[in-house]
Amino acid sequence: MTGSEDKLVRSIGRWTLAGLVLNGIIGSGVYGLPSIIGGKLGDRAWIAWVIAAAAVGVVVACFAEVASRFGKAGGQYLYARVAFGPYLGMQMGWMTYLVRLTSVATNVNLLTIYLAEFVPAAGKGFGPALVATVFLASLAWLNVRGLKQATGAANFLIVAKIVPLVAFAVVGLGLTMGGSTAASDPVGPLGVRTWVESILLLFFAYGGFESAMLPLGEAKRPERDAPFALFVGLAGVAAIYLSVQVVSTLALPDLPTHQRPLADAARSLVGPGGATFMAVGAVLSLVGWGLGTMILTPRLTYSMAEHGDLPAVFGSVHPRFRTPAFSIVACAVFSLALTLSGSFLQNLTIAAVSRLFTYALVCLSLPVLRARDGTDPDLPPARFRLPFGTGFAVLGVLFSLTLATRMTVREAVILAVVVAAGTVAYLVRRKR
Repeated sequence: MTGSEDKLVRSIGRWTLAGLVLNGIIGSGVYGLPSIIGGKLGDRAWIAWVIAAAAVGVVVACFAEVASRFGKAGGQYLYARVAFGPYLGMQMGWMTYLVRLTSVATNVNLLTIYLAEFVPAAGKGFGPALVATVFLASLAWLNVRGLKQATGAANFLIVAKIVPLVAFAVVGLGLTMGGSTAASDPVGPLGVRTWVESILLLFFAYGGFESAMLPLGEAKRPERDAPFALFVGLAGVAAIYLSVQVVSTLALPDLPTHQRPLADAARSLVGPGGATFMAVGAVLSLVGWGLGTMILTPRLTYSMAEHGDLPAVFGSVHPRFRTPAFSIVACAVFSLALTLSGSFLQNLTIAAVSRLFTYALVCLSLPVLRARDGTDPDLPPARFRLPFGTGFAVLGVLFSLTLATRMTVREAVILAVVVAAGTVAYLVRRKR
C-alpha cells in the first residue's frame, strides 16, 4: 500500500508544528473555563491549573517519545495500532475521532457566545445554527484547497490569538496586583470530588496537543520535530492559562456568574474597549483553533482508511489539491451535527472524558514499544528517549484512569456506544 508520505506533501516545519500544538491546545477552554473553575474552587482555582499542567506534562512526555518513532499520519491511532494491534488501534481511532469532533463542537458553541458581543442575533433563534454552518463550511473549503494555504492562515491566527491573551495577562496582572481590584471571596472547605472534577475539566483546556501529531505524514522532519513542538507548546500555554485565571479571579469577585469571563474582566479593568479587544481575541482564537483542527482531524480518518479501518473513500486524495477532501468534508458535517445537538458544557465534558482513555493507551504504549526495541525490525527507534520513561507511563495511565472514574452515566453510555461501534467495525473488517 502506498504510504501517506508518498501521496501528501511534506510542508510542515518545526515551528509550524509547534504552532499547531499551541493552536490545538488554546481554544474554548481559556475563554470559558475560568468562570466555571472559579465557581468550583474560588481563589484556589489557579492551583488546579498548575496541577493539571503537571499531570498533562507527564502525558506529553510519553507522547514525545512515542511520536519520535513515527513519520506517518495518524497520531495516537497509529501508535496504538503498532503497539497493540488492529483492534485497539481501531478503538483508539474511533475514540480519538469522537474527541476531535466534540472538541470542534465545543469551540463552535463558544464562538456563537462571543460573537453575540458584536452581533446579538448570533446567539438567538437560528443564529447559532447559521454561524456554525457558515463557519464549518468555510473551514472545509479552505482546507480542501490546500495545506499550504490552510497552514498559512492558521499561523496568522495563532499570532492573532496569542497577542490578546498575553496583553490580558500582562496588563491584568499589573492592575490587579497593584490593588485596584478586589479578589474573590474564598469558598468553603473543598472535597476531593470537587478538585477531581475541576482537574478533569482542565484536561480539556490543556488537551489538544495530541492533534498536532495527526498530520506527521506532512511534516518535514516528524521524528525530531514532534518532541520539540510538544514541550514548547505546553510550556507556553501553561504560563498563559495560569495568568489568565489569576487575572479573572482578581478582576471579577462574582466570576462564576460571567459567561464571557475574559471580556468582562477586561471591561472591569480598562472599560468597554478592553471588553471589545478580548471579545475580538476570543473570536480569532476560536476561528484559528477551528482552522487548525480542520487541518489535523481529517488526517486521522485518512490514516484509518489507509490501514483498511474505514472505507477507502476516507483515504481518497483530491486530484488537484492533494488533500484528503472527503475526510475534510466528513469532519465538517459530523462536527456540525454535534454542535447543533449539544451545549458548550455537554460537548466539553464528553471530549474531556474520551481524551483520558486515549492518553492512557498512548502512555501504556511507551513501555510496550520499548520492549520490542532490537527485536522488531519494522519498529523505528525512538529519536527522543524519555528518562524514567516507564515511571512516566505508569503515572500517566494512573492519572488518566483516576480522572475517568468521575464520568457521568450519560458520558459512560456515549463511550460504550463508541466502543461497541468500533468493535462491530473491527469484526466487519476482519471478516472482509
